[in-house]
Amino acid sequence: MKKVIYLDNAATSWPKPEIVYQVIDHFNRNIGANPGRGSSSKTLEAASVLLGTREALAKLFNISDVSRIVFTKNITESINIVLKGYLKPGDHIITSSMEHNAVARPLHVLEKAGVEVTYVTCAPDGSLYPPDLERSWKKNTRMVCLLAASNVTGTIQPLQEVGKICRERGGTFLVDSAQSAGNIPMNVLEQNIDFLAFTGHKGLFGPQGTGGFYIRPGLEIRTLIEGGTGSLSAETRQPESLPDKYESGTPNTPGIAGLGAGVEFIQKIGLTVIRKHEKELMGMLIDGLKDIRGVTIYGPADSRRQTSALSFNLAGFECGELGFLLDKNFGIITRSGMHCAPLAHKTIGTLDQGTCRVSLNYFTTREDIETFLKAVSKIGQQPVNNLPWENLEKV
Repeated sequence: MKKVIYLDNAATSWPKPEIVYQVIDHFNRNIGANPGRGSSSKTLEAASVLLGTREALAKLFNISDVSRIVFTKNITESINIVLKGYLKPGDHIITSSMEHNAVARPLHVLEKAGVEVTYVTCAPDGSLYPPDLERSWKKNTRMVCLLAASNVTGTIQPLQEVGKICRERGGTFLVDSAQSAGNIPMNVLEQNIDFLAFTGHKGLFGPQGTGGFYIRPGLEIRTLIEGGTGSLSAETRQPESLPDKYESGTPNTPGIAGLGAGVEFIQKIGLTVIRKHEKELMGMLIDGLKDIRGVTIYGPADSRRQTSALSFNLAGFECGELGFLLDKNFGIITRSGMHCAPLAHKTIGTLDQGTCRVSLNYFTTREDIETFLKAVSKIGQQPVNNLPWENLEKV
C-alpha cells in the first residue's frame, strides 16, 4: 500500500492522537448514554464526559467559568449563533477582508436584514493593520469579528491589539479560532475576547462534528434553537442557565469525548512544543519552495507570522491540476481551490485562480516535507502538455 503524506490539516487534522480513537470507542462500547437525561449511573457518566471536556477547553483558553463554554456541531454553527443572536438591525460590525465564508455568509444575510457591515482591507500578505480597523469605528459599532489566523495563508492576526481597541471603545470581540486553537496560544482574558468560536476537528485533534463557543460573563445572545436540555423538563420555556440555554437536543457525546482527549493530548505535549515543531517545519517548507523555479508563495512566507498553513502556485499548472498530481503520483494530500474564502483570495490576488494549500501539524515529519518539495520540483520539470501525467517519475 502506497504511503500517504497528509498535508491538509487546515481542513481536518489527521491522524489523530491514538487516545482520541480509544476514548471515542470506549464511550460507544461502554457508556453510550444520553447526558443530562435522568439520573442513572450511565447518564451521569456521560455528563461527566461533557464536563471534563469543558474543563480541558477552559484550561486551554484561560476561561474561569466552564458553564460559559457551549458545545455545537462545528464552528460555523457557533459563529452563526453568536452573530445572529447578538446583532440586530441598525448595529454595525467590523470584520476583515480575510474572513472565511463561515463569517462572510452569515454577515451577508444580516446585512440584508439591516445590520451594517464594514470589511477592513488587509495587506496582500493577509495581515490586518489595527489602526485601519479603528478608523472604521462608528457610533453604532457593536462588534468586531476577526479570524485569529487565515485558513488560506496562515497569517496570524493581531488579536491583542484588536481586543484592546474593542475594550476601550465598548464593542464586543468575536474571534474565529478555527485555524489557531491548538496551534498558537489563545487567552480570552489577555486578548480581551468576548466570544471565542472553536472547532474540534482541526488543531484540537478532535473528530468532525464537534465545536462550540465561549461567551463572556455578562453577555447574552438570543437562542436560535430551543428544545430538550434535560433541565426544567416540566416547563415549555427554554432554560436561562448556561450552557443549557444554547445546547438543545442530544449532543455528540462520543465526539466531545474525543475532543476532550485531543485537548488533553495538547496539554500533555505542550502547546509551546507543538508550535516549535510546526514553525521549524514551516520554515523548512518556505525555504524549500523558494528554491523551486516557478513557485509563488502567498502570505507572510515567515514561520513566525503564520500558523501551519501555506498557499502557493506553480507556474504552468492550475492549482487543481497540481493537487491532483501530488495525490495521484506521489500520495501527497493537499487542498486546492478557493478554500471557502473568496474574500481572502481577492485580498491576496488569487480570486481568478485559487491556490494549492499545504497545512501540516504535530505529526508531520521532516521527511514528509522533503518528499513534498521533491514532488513539487519534479512536477515543475515536466512539460505542461503531458496530461494526465501518469508517467511522472516517482519521488
